[in-house]
Amino acid sequence: MLNGTAEGVYPRGYHRPVSHDPHFDLPPSAWVQRWLAWIRPGGAVLDVAAGSGRHARLLARMGFEVDAVDRDASLFAEVPPNVAVLQADIEAGAWPYEGRRFDAVVVTHYLHRPLLPVLVDSLERGGILIYETFAQGNERFGKPSNPAFLLAPGELLEAVRGKLRVLGYEDLTIEQPRPAAIQRLAARRE
Repeated sequence: MLNGTAEGVYPRGYHRPVSHDPHFDLPPSAWVQRWLAWIRPGGAVLDVAAGSGRHARLLARMGFEVDAVDRDASLFAEVPPNVAVLQADIEAGAWPYEGRRFDAVVVTHYLHRPLLPVLVDSLERGGILIYETFAQGNERFGKPSNPAFLLAPGELLEAVRGKLRVLGYEDLTIEQPRPAAIQRLAARRE
């Protein structure tokens, strides 16, 4: 099976270069893992800014049909069955999943504010948004430190207010895998 990208088509199993991104070889997020049981068994899941595919791989092993999108698909080596990788610049181009609905949308270590309502609208009834990224205060720990990439207090809650039911939310400082200020949200379309 082939994976289509904005810049080419790669066969499943194609080996791509290893990244020097500090998040490249992290294990799947404990926050993401906590909420996986809420996803409809065998459902369609979108992994946004998938990077090396740590969450897409986990989801595929659990039997979900996964779409993984990133602006650099070369980070995602050895694409497993049940995963379709799309290379697309979702900040500059059209939303490549227009009209598609997912049983879950997973986002970690990524923030593009104009995309938040699109992600909420991409959920099926019963679908869950699982989101975890950096928050204001992270600048004291290093990158990211640009306010454009840091959530304001309560920003994820505001993004889903009146649209999704919040199942879990945290705004805190963590120590592992490295010190960071983060926000986490799990919210469901009723």
